[in-house]
Amino acid sequence: MIFVTVGTHEQQFNRLLREIDKLKEDEIIKEEVFIQTGYSTYEPKYCEWKSMVPYKEMQQLISQASIVITHGGPSSFVAPLQVGKIPVVVPRKADYEEHVNNHQVDFVKMVAERQKNIVPVYEIEELENVLLNYDEIVKGMPKEMRSNNAIFNQKLEEIVNTLVKG
Repeated sequence: MIFVTVGTHEQQFNRLLREIDKLKEDEIIKEEVFIQTGYSTYEPKYCEWKSMVPYKEMQQLISQASIVITHGGPSSFVAPLQVGKIPVVVPRKADYEEHVNNHQVDFVKMVAERQKNIVPVYEIEELENVLLNYDEIVKGMPKEMRSNNAIFNQKLEEIVNTLVKG
C-alpha cells in the first residue's frame, strides 16, 4: 500500500492528488493507495481516501505503507523517518495556491541536501519516475534521522559545568 498525506494546511493540494489518481488509473501504481486529502477539493476516483485521519491511524498507515508520499511539512516527512522509511516529499507551491509562499520548496531542498534521507519531487511530472524507481533511488540512503540534539546537549552540559565550577 502507498500512503499519501497532504497534512492539515487549509489550502488545497489538488495537483498531487490528481497525479496520484492518474498514476493509479493508468496502472503505473499497481498497489493500493490511501490518501489523506486534507482541504483539497479534488476527490480521488481510483484511490481510497479520507480528508482527515486521526493520529494513531496515520501512524498505522505509515507503518504499513511500502512508500509514503507527503507534502513538505516537516512533521509529515519526519513521521516515516521515525519508522525507518524514506519518504517521497512533494513540496506545496504558492504558484498553484497550495501555500502562502514557497517555504516548503526551500525547506525540502535544504533537508535533501543536508540529511540525504528524503526523495524530493519538485515537479509533479517527476513523480511517476520516482515511484517506478523508488527502490533503486533509496538504496543506500540513510533510513535513520540524524539529529544535532545529542551534540547540543553535550555542549550545553559542558557550558553549565564550567559555570557551576567557576
